[in-house]
Amino acid sequence: MEKSKALPRIRPTNHRFYHYGWYYHFQYAAPKVMGNATELQITAASVGTKKGQAVFTNAVNDVVQQVIRDGKPWATAFCRAMADPCLQAADYCTWAIQRKWERGDPRSRELIQDKIVHEFDMWAHGRQHHY
Repeated sequence: MEKSKALPRIRPTNHRFYHYGWYYHFQYAAPKVMGNATELQITAASVGTKKGQAVFTNAVNDVVQQVIRDGKPWATAFCRAMADPCLQAADYCTWAIQRKWERGDPRSRELIQDKIVHEFDMWAHGRQHHY
């Protein structure tokens, strides 16, 4: 998500901005990734302070409640990225994709191309940068 293209009402805080990201991720990408899964375990990196983590956790839970409507059981877990190898792999993948979009350098993304199920530039249509 190219933050500078987001309308100011979408990014009054980082928490609000990422709430949008979680929503669109679960609305559009999660169904492609989940397939026929009978339950969902969501793991995300913990962030900063206890207050910030509480806001972030509430945002993730809010989004999942809105989007996962088929009765599948779900749970969220937050841990430090350095303690979870899957989060480290996810960080690398997002870094590789970000590098392609921000710097026009596709080399790292090409290494994981066959693992990418969904990629979407949320504000590709936007031309105006708000800051």
